[in-house]
Amino acid sequence: MRAGPRSVLDSGGGPARTGYSTDDNPHKGNRGFVRAWHAAKNSWSGLLFAVREESAFRQELTLAACLIPLALILPFRAVERLLLIGSVMLVLIVELVNSGVEAAIDRISFEHHGLSKRAKDYGSAAVMLALLFCGLVWITLTWRLLM
Repeated sequence: MRAGPRSVLDSGGGPARTGYSTDDNPHKGNRGFVRAWHAAKNSWSGLLFAVREESAFRQELTLAACLIPLALILPFRAVERLLLIGSVMLVLIVELVNSGVEAAIDRISFEHHGLSKRAKDYGSAAVMLALLFCGLVWITLTWRLLM
C-alpha cells in the first residue's frame, strides 16, 4: 500500500518552502486583462502550431470543417446540434491535450522508456475514445433524423 502525500514542515511547524512559489515565477505576475490577453495569445499560438505541425490535428480539423456545417444545415433540434458540434470539438480538445503530452515527453527525452510509452498510449487512447464518442453521437442522431 502506498503512503499518502506528506506535508513538509519547517522547524517552527509551519509549511516549509519546497523550492517553488508563484512569487518566483515571472509569468505569474500578470492580473486581469493583461493575463487574459497573454493567455489568448498563447492559445492562438498553440492552435497555429498544432495546425502547422500536427498531422492528426489537421485531419481532425478537416473532419470538423465538414461536420460542423452539416450539423448547422441539417434539420436538427438545438440540443442535438449542441451534441453534434460538442462531440467534434471534444475530439479537437483531446487531440490538443494529447499533443501537449507527447511534446512534454519528447522534451524530456527521445529515449525509449516504458513510462513515456505509457503516457503517450494513454493520450492516444483518449483521442480514440473521443473519436468513438463523436462517431456514436453522429450515427445515433443522423439515424434518428433519417427514420
